[in-house]
Amino acid sequence: MNRYLVMAMRRPTFDPSIVQPHKDFLEGLRAGGRIELSGGFSDKSGGAYLLLAEHFDEALAIALEDPAHVSGGWDITVYEWQAR
Repeated sequence: MNRYLVMAMRRPTFDPSIVQPHKDFLEGLRAGGRIELSGGFSDKSGGAYLLLAEHFDEALAIALEDPAHVSGGWDITVYEWQAR
């Protein structure tokens, strides 16, 4: 598995009611062994999670299922991260 850093940045028009579905989505990924770390930024601008996937396209497909993305209120960016 490769590591992918997923950045989820809130747009000015984000809907606060999506935060809990987003957290639930992350917990489902964590329960399935697909997330190593996740958390929000202290300035409330968004957050990030470290996703495990076989390849970039898989990581992107998973990230695009995130309610944060589906709602249209957050910008989701995926990076292949060669962390050690």
